[in-house]
Amino acid sequence: MIEIASVLVVDDSAAQRMRTVALCRSLGAMQVLEAGDGEQALQQLAQARPLPDLLVIDLEMPVMDGIELIQQLRVRRLHVPFIVASSREGALVSSVEVMARAQGLPVVAGVRKPLSRATLLDAFERCGQFNTPQREAPAPAAAIDAQRLAEAIAQGQIVPHYQPKLDIRTGLLRGAEVLARWTDAQLGMVAPDRFIPAAEKQGHIHALTMSILDQSLAQAARWNARGLKLSLAVNLSPRLLDDASLVDQICGLADRHGVAASQIVLEITESSVVTYLGEALGVLARLRMRGFGLSLDDYGTGFSSMQQLARIPFTELKIDRSFVHGAHRQDNLRVILQSALDMSRRLGLVTVAEGIETLEDWLLLQQFGCTVGQGWLIGKPMPAAELRPWLKTQQPRLNALRAPTAIGAA
Repeated sequence: MIEIASVLVVDDSAAQRMRTVALCRSLGAMQVLEAGDGEQALQQLAQARPLPDLLVIDLEMPVMDGIELIQQLRVRRLHVPFIVASSREGALVSSVEVMARAQGLPVVAGVRKPLSRATLLDAFERCGQFNTPQREAPAPAAAIDAQRLAEAIAQGQIVPHYQPKLDIRTGLLRGAEVLARWTDAQLGMVAPDRFIPAAEKQGHIHALTMSILDQSLAQAARWNARGLKLSLAVNLSPRLLDDASLVDQICGLADRHGVAASQIVLEITESSVVTYLGEALGVLARLRMRGFGLSLDDYGTGFSSMQQLARIPFTELKIDRSFVHGAHRQDNLRVILQSALDMSRRLGLVTVAEGIETLEDWLLLQQFGCTVGQGWLIGKPMPAAELRPWLKTQQPRLNALRAPTAIGAA
């Protein structure tokens, strides 16, 4: 568990504060501060050095409510992870959580009151991913030099990592999502959300995609030869879908490496199709005719997902993590998740849930009949050389994820 040295509990109810304070201390927090509203919390934060490791923020408070406090954290550039807590309906808590994430704030979770020990323990575990030594919002990253990026692609410095995907019923390894990773000698680790938009803007996205595909298909061929046949999911940028020659290029790579098209799933966001509708529909239909799988990525985050399912021959529906994480404790997410899975089953689609971080969400997906899952509960993205050793060491834990019916049938 991540060590949480200090917590600030912001709640106008003395009884609720007392309960939360006791829970925090029972989990090892050395210092637990209290505030009765947002203004008191800001006063304490102005004086605290270092800042607390975690805030627990109630929504309904006099003087300054929780939403105003969260907005003030952004204005004052106070990068302190926080939990949104309220006894109000789950939809309200969820909307505040989404608002905070959209503003780039380090919200750990949105939860119903009263808080439980398990909820706080989960928050403590997740809190570490947000903490930085400065505890202030990071400065904007410098732009990536176009020539440096082009050279990195040409020299094979940007390489594929593989995030395992498990059959949710049996716990068996079904495949992996291919994710590009770049470590530069001078820049260090360069985040994908920096270099991929740069590649799209600078005209290097085609070269980057072909390089990642080439490396991934070569790896798939090596795994096939050793008896490890995995489905690989590769993202396609929207910028590529207006190029009719893309179909022949992808088919040529698969033929050269001797990998069947059915082993490759191409992930497309709905915005890709909306942006390049005419060209995209032709490209995607031809890829499907050649045997490649097509996945609608980030399902539910846009406004026309249903429409895309009706007009594109998708074989897979990938449900965004925003509908997966915490679904076991939020009624509205649970309803949306189950509806999406029921619809997909009727359409004959494989369903992939991403962002699974807790056993509770895994078990819920199992109950709802989701096909495949990925997320940190299962494994993080890793270099190809680490996948087989990971599978050997993790096999007992993965076996424990099997559904009871799957165990009985084995």
